[in-house]
Amino acid sequence: SLALLAACGSMWSDARAPVQRTESITEYHGVAGLSGARIAVVPTDAGSSAARDAVAAGQTVRFDPGEERRHSTDVSGRRIVGLEVLHEDDDVVVIDKPAGLVVHGSARQRGGTVADLAVERYGPLPEVQGEDRPGIVHRLDRLTSGVMVLGRTVAALEGLKAQFKARTVAKSYLAVVHNVPRFDTDWLTGAIEPNPKYPERMRVVHLETEPASDEYGPLDPWAEPAEPRPHAKPAETYMERVEDFRGAALVAAHPKTGRTHQIRVHLQAAGHPIVGDRVYGPGGALRNPLPKGAPTMERPALHARRLEFDHPVSGARVAFEAEVPADMAALIDALRADAAGAGGGAA
Repeated sequence: SLALLAACGSMWSDARAPVQRTESITEYHGVAGLSGARIAVVPTDAGSSAARDAVAAGQTVRFDPGEERRHSTDVSGRRIVGLEVLHEDDDVVVIDKPAGLVVHGSARQRGGTVADLAVERYGPLPEVQGEDRPGIVHRLDRLTSGVMVLGRTVAALEGLKAQFKARTVAKSYLAVVHNVPRFDTDWLTGAIEPNPKYPERMRVVHLETEPASDEYGPLDPWAEPAEPRPHAKPAETYMERVEDFRGAALVAAHPKTGRTHQIRVHLQAAGHPIVGDRVYGPGGALRNPLPKGAPTMERPALHARRLEFDHPVSGARVAFEAEVPADMAALIDALRADAAGAGGGAA
């Protein structure tokens, strides 16, 4: 944990020092890219410590950030070696990204990304979005599957980037969520900011407006000023209920903005966390858990189903769709069969 690191006088020890215990970080939110890293606590001269003891003053922590990744793997652990192309021309490439495929390089990922595989297939691509991002216009989370568009020329990349900024690109996702929504449609409009406790996570906040006033001044002179939130960004997601199951539902999400983790955090805040999401999950026992025998998702059940935009050269409006992948389709089929056997979906 962060407290474990902060309590230690040094993060590094002699490689020959004996190791008392080792802990694996499966999901580390304080520092980017440390999933899979390991921490080893070296015992003091006073003796050894139990595996769950607090780190004592004077103890040293040896930190191993793990190997630099040179490829991506899917949710079953198989190496991803190529792109699944839905469309290609001289200007753009549209792909169906599998869950597990990282979009671009980072401090821990130096190969096997969407950008790397695109360069292998098409040769050098422009880097309008920065280094390690050739051809990249937008991104999907590593464990989100579905449609992505890449640019093959500077003009195409700039044109696509402008459309995303102007919010003229239509994006549609499918998600399996816990709990059946009360309404057929809903606008989710909470602003999104980094979680101060876990900087790699996001959270929904509601931006307060200035106190109501008239020509004579504030209507409530004792009203507290709105708390400043310099990092909060407005976000909008339109949600449609597609199909009801027992304790779950299939929903379509159409993000108007493109904030980090937007759909996942918006759905969680609305009381409908995505099935399989271990970051933005239910946070406790579910009133209506999934039926016994439902397949376990090894990732959030979120899929970028459709992407619609103006071709950056021809100007024609084009749309591309990616089929729901096997893991998510199996979950939907199981929930559908359970609901049918129970006489229909239930909240």
